[in-house]
Amino acid sequence: MAAWVKLAVLSVCGTLLVLVDRPVHLAISCAVVLLIFASLGRPVWRRVRMLVGVAIAGGLIVGFHWALGTTPLGVASALRLASAATLALMLTLTTRFEDLLVVLETLMHPLRRFGVPTERIALGLGLMLRFAENFYVQWQRLDDAYRVRAGHGGGLRLLAPLTIRTLQTAERVADALAARLGR
Repeated sequence: MAAWVKLAVLSVCGTLLVLVDRPVHLAISCAVVLLIFASLGRPVWRRVRMLVGVAIAGGLIVGFHWALGTTPLGVASALRLASAATLALMLTLTTRFEDLLVVLETLMHPLRRFGVPTERIALGLGLMLRFAENFYVQWQRLDDAYRVRAGHGGGLRLLAPLTIRTLQTAERVADALAARLGR
């Protein structure tokens, strides 16, 4: 499927998720999205662990709303988050970075008339999507290393080293971009 079709489907589905507010309908939507994710096959399923963070965030959202006495709103928000994150994960796992950049640049092309640096914005959006995956991979490597040393996962102890690695990666990418752009 072409990158622009995937991005259009993601946009439409994201909009529909915002418009629906009943937890039952959102649960059905989330189940459908997970079934589509499952249909992508074994290579993509190896990345299902990336959704653990989404599940934790959803649990925190539900817990917060439970404390406020608005549990149905929390459940709806968590289901929306899970569906949107899974759709975005499917997009990034099944679409080449270059194809995504072409679509983003094409969509923003009319903004050039107003002096908007569309290439930089498209590159920034594309990098943001790729850094989300890189962030998870770095977290997993650190957790695996900690697990080997301590016999259990590192949890929040890994936040500082993860932040340092993420900043180092961002700096290397920034340096490479600066060298490539001749700045």
